[in-house]
Amino acid sequence: MNNSMTVYINGQPLVVAAGTSAAAALAIAGIDATHFSVTGMPRGPVCGMGICFECSATIDGRPRQRTCQIVCRPKMEIRTDDKV
Repeated sequence: MNNSMTVYINGQPLVVAAGTSAAAALAIAGIDATHFSVTGMPRGPVCGMGICFECSATIDGRPRQRTCQIVCRPKMEIRTDDKV
């Protein structure tokens, strides 16, 4: 049984283990900010349990998804803010 899968972060493939959260996949890819605040400050995972929304990114075309709460699926597409 294969326990890894490929996800795509900003169009780049990344192999992650089954059960990896989208936030962890971003961290593995070296991405620590997913978007910017209204004042222009980079934002990324803070609470790790879905309360703060700081880790939000676009997943499979759906904006503002909490990456800390979503488990990676094969061929999942995770997109951060274009400026990140």
